Amino acid sequence: MSNSMGIASAFVLSSLFVSSFAMAEESQAFVAQNAARASAYEEHQIEMTAKAQEATQAPQASSIQAQPRVEKDS
Repeated sequence: MSNSMGIASAFVLSSLFVSSFAMAEESQAFVAQNAARASAYEEHQIEMTAKAQEATQAPQASSIQAQPRVEKDS
């Protein structure tokens, strides 16, 4: 009997714990924060896409400069 009471109480406590997360998704603060996060992500994606397009269109200068060959006398 006490074993089934322990299982039942664990179930009730876990359902109370999970229900707070379910209600958080419906709160106005959660919705506003989620919308702000999505907007920031969208802006970042647009910025990164523009940078990638610039990088492929602009000719890249080589960071390694051609140096004249100097042959060593051995």
